[in-house]
Amino acid sequence: MNAPAKPDAKVSAVGGLRLVPRTVIALGFVSLCMDTSSEIIHSLLPAFLVTVLGANALSIGIIEGAAEATTAISRIFSGALSDGLGKRKLLVLIGYGLAALTKPLFPLAAGVGAVFVARFVDRIGKGIRGAPRDALIADVTPLELRGTAFGLRQSMDTVGAFLGPMLAILMMAATHEDFRFAFWIAVIPAALAVLLIVYGVREPTAPHQRERRRFPVRGAELARLGVEYWWLVGIATVLTLARFSEAFLLLAAQHAGMALSLIPAVLVLMNITYAASAYPVGRLADRMSRHNLLLMGIIFLIAADIVLATAGSVWQVTAGAAVWGLHMGATQGLLSAIVADAVPADLRGTAFGLYSLTTGAAMLAASVIAGLLWTAVGPAAAFTAGAAFAVLSIMGVTLRRTNATT
Repeated sequence: MNAPAKPDAKVSAVGGLRLVPRTVIALGFVSLCMDTSSEIIHSLLPAFLVTVLGANALSIGIIEGAAEATTAISRIFSGALSDGLGKRKLLVLIGYGLAALTKPLFPLAAGVGAVFVARFVDRIGKGIRGAPRDALIADVTPLELRGTAFGLRQSMDTVGAFLGPMLAILMMAATHEDFRFAFWIAVIPAALAVLLIVYGVREPTAPHQRERRRFPVRGAELARLGVEYWWLVGIATVLTLARFSEAFLLLAAQHAGMALSLIPAVLVLMNITYAASAYPVGRLADRMSRHNLLLMGIIFLIAADIVLATAGSVWQVTAGAAVWGLHMGATQGLLSAIVADAVPADLRGTAFGLYSLTTGAAMLAASVIAGLLWTAVGPAAAFTAGAAFAVLSIMGVTLRRTNATT
């Protein structure tokens, strides 16, 4: 987690953006469209489950945690397969295509089980595309622009993440809270994302693509990932235990008395701060200590948890959600850039897959723990536990820096 090699002086803030490969920009727009689609659904899903289908907080925690774990398991296989084949785009297309095909399942759902199946299948698609996409970004981007590229894609992804809830609010207001109509509209941007991959994404021919390689999930290959990578996985796993599903932000807003039609505004605000911070942090990651930036991001999460644990009003919940977004912007793209830098080029897909598998399992545990604490004790207990795990992750980052300098 040391600072990257110092970039060429000619790469200015504007120049750096201009030099970002077109494939990265295309993938950014793909993420924007798919996240718009997904967040229309996700911003309304907790309220839909509670008010229409009669689910409770524990059920939501299990659904969301299982969905994220499914994503993680899918990523390890798709990432390793993309390394073995030396190809990324086909798996990216399959992943986004599958997610697009499952979007109609949400408006057709008649019970909690149907929503679980829909989320499960949708997240398989996300898992298939995630690791190959991130590896493809690293493949096409020079080292001195890698933080910028991951920050830009994350920022564009997050623009979709707040456009989705904004559209959800408008549709709920216009249709007198017709959840299913909003879910049907979400099908449109998902289809557009698939078209962008077909016509806008180009895959380079790298040296390792011309070689026939064995499946990389083997002991000898995993040993090549290195100590720095495994330290990062451990730290990120603990940090993920602190950052359970964002569905609990929506539940916090509902618990504080926010009107159902306005609940998606919580995700809008969170994702505005996320999108606004991800690209600048990516730029900073190419110029300064990534260790310090990561610590700053974790501190944002602790602050958000404290605000949310003590929240007694809608305004406090929205403030906590905004700071939560700053945490996401300061950590998610940064962690991806660190993974890309820490491993050999021909194992990037595997590395991203293993990273996602471990953190996805942690997300399942975090969401179930949060659901149990919320149901048994209350919202404050869930967010307090998150802050405690965040403190542990700070200790891990500090310990790694100490070991690296001795």
